[in-house]
Amino acid sequence: MTTNSVRKKVKHHRTGKPYSSRGIQEEFQERMEITYLAQTNHLPMEQLLPAEVANGPHDIPVHYGDFTNPIKTGLQKDVWMSAFGVPAAQQAQKEQRSVSVKAMDTPLSIHYEQEVRPCIDLIDSLRGFGVDKDLGLPAIAVIGDQSSGKSSVLEALSGVAFPRGSGIVTRCPLELKLRNVKKANFWQGKISYRGYSNYLSSATEVEQEILKAQDSIAGRGVGISHELISLEVESTNVPDLTLIDLPGIARVAVGNQPQDIGAQIKRLITSFIMKQETINLVVVPCNVDIATTEALKMAQEVDPSGDRTLGILTKPDLVDKGTEKDVVDIVQNLTVELAKGYMIVKCRGQYDIIDNITLVDAIAKEKAFFENHEQFGPLLDEGKAGIPNLAVRLTKELVNHINKLLPQLRNEIETKLNQSLQTLGRYGIAAPTTYSEQITFLIEKINNFCSHIKNLTMGEEPQDMIDGERYITIVRNEFRDWNTFLNNCVSKFQNHMEHIVPQYERVYRGRELPGFVNYNTFESFIKKEVSTLKNPATTKLKTITEITRDIFMVIAEQHFSAFSNLSKAAKVIIANMSHKQETEAEKLLQAQIKVECVVYCQDGLYNHSLFEAKGNSLQPLAFGSIEELSYHLHAYYKIVSHRLANQIPMVIRCYILDEFADKLRIEMLELIQDKDRINVYLMEDEDTQRKRDDLKRKIDRLTKAQKTLLEFG
Repeated sequence: MTTNSVRKKVKHHRTGKPYSSRGIQEEFQERMEITYLAQTNHLPMEQLLPAEVANGPHDIPVHYGDFTNPIKTGLQKDVWMSAFGVPAAQQAQKEQRSVSVKAMDTPLSIHYEQEVRPCIDLIDSLRGFGVDKDLGLPAIAVIGDQSSGKSSVLEALSGVAFPRGSGIVTRCPLELKLRNVKKANFWQGKISYRGYSNYLSSATEVEQEILKAQDSIAGRGVGISHELISLEVESTNVPDLTLIDLPGIARVAVGNQPQDIGAQIKRLITSFIMKQETINLVVVPCNVDIATTEALKMAQEVDPSGDRTLGILTKPDLVDKGTEKDVVDIVQNLTVELAKGYMIVKCRGQYDIIDNITLVDAIAKEKAFFENHEQFGPLLDEGKAGIPNLAVRLTKELVNHINKLLPQLRNEIETKLNQSLQTLGRYGIAAPTTYSEQITFLIEKINNFCSHIKNLTMGEEPQDMIDGERYITIVRNEFRDWNTFLNNCVSKFQNHMEHIVPQYERVYRGRELPGFVNYNTFESFIKKEVSTLKNPATTKLKTITEITRDIFMVIAEQHFSAFSNLSKAAKVIIANMSHKQETEAEKLLQAQIKVECVVYCQDGLYNHSLFEAKGNSLQPLAFGSIEELSYHLHAYYKIVSHRLANQIPMVIRCYILDEFADKLRIEMLELIQDKDRINVYLMEDEDTQRKRDDLKRKIDRLTKAQKTLLEFG
């Protein structure tokens, strides 16, 4: 709307002619757009309003809900009448005049302050704490084909001029952090990349600084980089938003571009738009076939439901005559459907820049273009056209997105805070400097480590897991596998006897009658089968020793991670001790197998086992001696397996769990006797202190963030 039309409407109000509710809505929307013009161009409201309006009754009503519905705002009728110049409220106009100008200068009016600002302030606070270093925060990414108008959209939203041209203009991701400040007429910028930072005092410096940054990161020419350029803008007239401009999608390499430039750009874009915290603005020129747009296809791949995607149509002035209806159908979500739909804008073009068209004039031209366009005009009335409407819509979408992500954000902060606390616990506090304090410190470190080991072997520490299982559970499962192995051996032995014993009848039977068994033959069978258990028992010992050694090494790393020399000494002791304990345990296992080759059992136990083997059968046997031998062999072998099922695990537990833990404590405490090496053991790695300080800072900002989220509700 032009200034003249504003004057006419104001004059129309002053005549006292009644306005319809639709007229009031339009008036309020016009004032909102004028507010946006002032904010974008850092101008006071008085410069954009005619004198009669600037000095007259232009109080904007306080409003908490729908922009266009005075009923939903909770406003009294006379307040609205005062705002639009109704004579009955003229006395209040003078008193409210100074307040009204401030209301016009407030971003998105009081609605912004009451509903939008708390959410934006929340994310701004988290970002101020530095939480964006630890997890993703809600942001807006702009994607599109080359020269689709991406940067122009960002420019119109932020009031900051971005580099323009043909080919790949945006060669690095550009993160634009907009920060609203309460100072009057304030603007300050800061560009950061690769450890370099430079403060900017004018928005006119931004374009050259971005080009300089891109050349520094990606080199002069047409290369791209994944490295982020951060541009912070603090101003009285910008909202609190984070916008990310990404390189335009290239289909084929041209000139000196790498042959895989298209694939490089797609990988870069995907790394940003796949984040659930990011709202994706897909920018598409009106004069191309949207169904073939690569940017829209990429957005749909990472956001199939379209919950995070908003389509932005640009360059409506370049549409071929007669195809306007096709563009309208896209905006109305009738062609390629998106859950968030589409909007259409007309930003500054290259000719506008050449003609030095300011952002004020560009937005005024945009409004005039849509108002005077037969097909696109209704889109403006519906709030689907124009940069001011896009700003309102985008702010609303971002706030909704923030509210949607808050539960996830809370969980992520809690998880990362707990992880950081655990990591800091492993680093512990810095070592003292005096000898007496060092001795006390070292003893405490060793005792904590050894107590951890002892608790582990006793099965009293459920937090220590290996691939989701506790150490003691893994050992118990190994013992259970040993018992299963022995039970299988009993079954295999019985089947084996069915083939071996008949040979005895032919080879060894003499003059004895059926049913008489040669005891020497019985013993030879038993000794031979028991001796085969030696290797499986030794293998089980080595398996559990290896498991124990590895978990002890992990615990040493946890307790002594900040002191590499102490950690190495502990690991050497663990390795030597495990070998020694394994050797002693293996000797006892071999002795145990050797003892089992001495055939013996209490009469009562043996008779019971033999009775079970015979199965209480009273039938006469066809081959008495053969069957009787089988019964005796099976009965005794079962007794042997039962004994070894307990004895082997007991030996392993004694030497590899209990005794290992006790002897390890003694060996570790002997380190203190070497006084000359105390300083060596407590010497921190070069980056340990830095990591500890980084963790403390991380915990501090995550704790502040957690508290802020709790207070937010």
